[in-house]
Amino acid sequence: MDWTNERVEELRRLWGQGQTASRIADLLGGITRNAVIGKAHRLGLRGRPSPIRRDENAPMARSIPVPRVRMPAPIRPELPPLEAVRAAPPPPPPAPSPAAGQAKAAHGSARGCSWPMGDPKQAGFHFCGSEAVPGRPYCTTHCGMAYQRKAEAAA
Repeated sequence: MDWTNERVEELRRLWGQGQTASRIADLLGGITRNAVIGKAHRLGLRGRPSPIRRDENAPMARSIPVPRVRMPAPIRPELPPLEAVRAAPPPPPPAPSPAAGQAKAAHGSARGCSWPMGDPKQAGFHFCGSEAVPGRPYCTTHCGMAYQRKAEAAA
């Protein structure tokens, strides 16, 4: 659909009468409401007030106050501080068999380290499986790799 001079003048006339964009689109035919709005905008036609009538003298709807309820603080288990985890030199992790590491991870063992070893898409992929630090998912070695102090991370 082309905007001919005649159609543009008709758009200006209808817009000036206060017709809605949908009505103008119907009257012009073969055009959408959004096309009318876009053309009116490009022509710089003045916007109009909302067609929704509001009674200025009507009282405003009051919102009902909702009491605020304070939620209890979440309960966090006591975990060993990271300094204690890092203080001890990490023992070399044992080399478990891939099947043992996968079995521990698959069964959600709370005792086995969940650090992935290798590429999950390749044969031989497994999880570390060493004894995990209590309250942490990783062994001492992998805790040292996974957790950083804010000061260390900023450096």
